[in-house]
Amino acid sequence: MNPKISDFGLARSFIENENEANTNRVVGTYGYMPPEYAVDGLFSVKSDVFSFSVLVLEIVSGMEITSRSRSIELIEREIIQDPCYIQEVLRSIHIALLCVQQSPDDRPNMSSLVLMIGSEGELPMPTQPGFLQKEI
Repeated sequence: MNPKISDFGLARSFIENENEANTNRVVGTYGYMPPEYAVDGLFSVKSDVFSFSVLVLEIVSGMEITSRSRSIELIEREIIQDPCYIQEVLRSIHIALLCVQQSPDDRPNMSSLVLMIGSEGELPMPTQPGFLQKEI
């Protein structure tokens, strides 16, 4: 779980009007890969969005993101001690959770991600994150 610059945009370049591709060999750091890439080698324009958002969640929480947590549990204690940033941190978590949804179709693209980060508009509710294992 040590992200590297090479974990982002690592599979291949897309051909004109191509939104996804299948790779012959999966490379990168597990945990930062979207599930469709780690399991099936399917890479899309939304793969980097997933990887980036896992990293954001880890920065905000100060821990590996591998288990089910509520938003407030994802906030590192030092951030909680300064309440003036709580709303911004909660929005960052909300946006990141939108970007790690199980289905690539449910994730925003990078342009939409940038717009969400730079605005204060209402956000849709995320569905099941792709990195969580289902409970038995």
